[in-house]
Amino acid sequence: LRKLAKDAPMVYLATDLDREGEAIAWHIAEALKLTDENTERVVFNEITKSAIQEAFKHPRKVNMDMVNAQQARRILDRIVGYQVSPLLWKKVAGGLSAGRVQSVALRLVVEREREIDAFDPQEYWRIEGVFSADVALADTLGQLWDEFVSQTDEKGNGPTKVARQKWLSDHDAFSAELSQVGGEKFAADNADVITKLSESLGLTISNVVEYEDPKGRKAAKFRKRMVCTVDPTTSYAISGMKEKETKRKPYAPFTTAALQQAASSFLGMSPRRTMRIAQSLYEGMDVPGVGTVGLITYMRTDSRHLSAEAVSACRQMIDKKFGDTYLPEKPNVYSSGGRAQEAHEAIRPTDANLSPADLKSTLSEEQYRLYDLIWRRFVSCQMTPAIWSNTEVLITGGTDDAITFRTTGRRLVFDGYLRVAGVNTDGDPILPALEVGQPVGPMQVKPLQLFTQPPARYTEASLVKALESESIGRPSTYAAILQTIMDRNYVDREGRALRPTDLGVVVCDKLTEAFPDIFQVKFTAHMEDDLDKVEDATMDWVAVLHEFYGPFKARLDVAAENMTHAKAETQPSDYDCPQCGAKMEYRFGKNGKFLSCTKYPDCKAAMPIDRDGNPAGIQTTDVACPLCGSATVLRKGRFGPFLSCADYPECKGIVKLDKKGNVKLPSAPPLGIDMPCEKCGGDTMNLRRGKRGPWISCAKYPKCRGRAAWKPLEDEQKKKLEAELEAHEDANPQPAIKSITGELLPEGHTPVITEEKPATPPKAK
Repeated sequence: LRKLAKDAPMVYLATDLDREGEAIAWHIAEALKLTDENTERVVFNEITKSAIQEAFKHPRKVNMDMVNAQQARRILDRIVGYQVSPLLWKKVAGGLSAGRVQSVALRLVVEREREIDAFDPQEYWRIEGVFSADVALADTLGQLWDEFVSQTDEKGNGPTKVARQKWLSDHDAFSAELSQVGGEKFAADNADVITKLSESLGLTISNVVEYEDPKGRKAAKFRKRMVCTVDPTTSYAISGMKEKETKRKPYAPFTTAALQQAASSFLGMSPRRTMRIAQSLYEGMDVPGVGTVGLITYMRTDSRHLSAEAVSACRQMIDKKFGDTYLPEKPNVYSSGGRAQEAHEAIRPTDANLSPADLKSTLSEEQYRLYDLIWRRFVSCQMTPAIWSNTEVLITGGTDDAITFRTTGRRLVFDGYLRVAGVNTDGDPILPALEVGQPVGPMQVKPLQLFTQPPARYTEASLVKALESESIGRPSTYAAILQTIMDRNYVDREGRALRPTDLGVVVCDKLTEAFPDIFQVKFTAHMEDDLDKVEDATMDWVAVLHEFYGPFKARLDVAAENMTHAKAETQPSDYDCPQCGAKMEYRFGKNGKFLSCTKYPDCKAAMPIDRDGNPAGIQTTDVACPLCGSATVLRKGRFGPFLSCADYPECKGIVKLDKKGNVKLPSAPPLGIDMPCEKCGGDTMNLRRGKRGPWISCAKYPKCRGRAAWKPLEDEQKKKLEAELEAHEDANPQPAIKSITGELLPEGHTPVITEEKPATPPKAK
């Protein structure tokens, strides 16, 4: 590039139009040693012929204010990461990391978990009624309904919402909820209210079953279930009906964050996987009859802007394929809002005429599903709104005519953009033909004890949404942020929910204790304000760094001197030591929290705990210890799960597991050979035997990840090295991995786990 630039009369720098793009343009100019006289800067946020031609009509110089704003951001991030991470190594454990953005993401997860722990559930009751449009059939249908809802599948689950709604629809019945009693809004926070109301409802309560819910917390642990029947002759009738049409506008086209959220919610894809698949769609592939083509626009963007050419082509396709009733008079325009720098278009297909069906044979299953999601969102965003008819029905009656139930139903009048986006009406309330004054028969009236719920744990989708809404990170960093906090074992998944680990909580607490002003959401927003001022030339970027670094360095020095090591901190527990009777306490170790005797080291009793701080069960497996033949137990170490001898610490035998939790057979240590590493210049390489044959890597791994190819070696050299490797393996035999019954286990064997709960130590009085 430097050679070409030297002879060129003019060099145009056409990187992204945001701060990062401006900084890249400046770095290129510096690297190529360009001068102002032969350098121009052009910007465009869509890769179309007209946009590029227009950009070249208005060239400019590199904006150094934008460059300085980006440099300030980069330096701030490195100051935080490079200086705080070593503090964690010293005060918590080695191999940890901190970052201005990743640590705030972790804090969001930790604080949400604490909100859940502190939440105090409040009891309330709801009364659901099921009514038949035919009074004469209410008794019979009530019995059939009871039989239907009592059915369970092999997992013990009852009929789904969709199945229940279908049954009601097929039998001209509908469900409703008690809304008013004597003209006042119904509210009940205890069972006594229901008991007093039962006569008015036509309800006979035969029993109140009290039971303990093992999954419940605080007040929600103690539950009540009312066993009751309703008199089907109790008078109820339709007392009011309202019908109202509502319009629902289409969703905006995808930004990076919105795509990651939708792919997580609808396709079950992690942000990292979503971006990897999107990258392949962007890079393009060979489409029969078209040639090699990129299928989507750039997938790292915070903009909802769409190219005029793309919108025009999309509108033509909609008109031709669906008709003018699906085409709005003017194109739908969406604003990006917030702090979007709009360096690119929204994510869209490069050609809306290439439908997912046209590409199904070309794309992999994952590529097809993601392209289908992007295509539908783009095309539907340029269509007319959907129109729904919503019906509200009031049912009044009871023994004293003071009871009012309410229900709603909805019907799709015009699908509009849902013609492409798709709509799932399964499970929506569908009401039979009803009219005011019509009598209806109660099939069931069921009181339900409920409790208010804590805020939901973050999922990957909702955490990305939170980061975006608070202007934390950039579109290109969301997937990396989430992956980092999981790779560092700060956060793990529980189903789709994200829960902080003990390590994550400790790291979060140490960082917020030492740097309360930095690792918080507000700091990021404040920093963005300052960077905006740098970009606007109203603030000096070096002054911004000075303003930050002075207080930061002072706090860093204090933390390095005064912060208590995580392993030195303890918390009291409710348990007594099973060996000496002293109280136990929670300590933090390399694998997280555990219970330890307060008389340590005189008493070395300790036991692992579960997520709630209770003594955890010992998980025994069918794999034998390779050293003594005893059973092994599943343990969790710094590098993940492994099997350890049940007689540890007397026997220190272990069996390694792979990432899927399956047995990994031991292999001989690598053989050092005299071969230079082309990457680092070292004179020794390691020879190992893998699944595909011998392979060579640098002996300085992991500091150096240099590799050497095996195939290009001369045949004589290969034979010599293979002979040396075979002799090395014979001199270093590895133990066979067997089951506890003595059978040899193959590579990839899945351990059979039997969980044995330990004798729970008595709770302290």
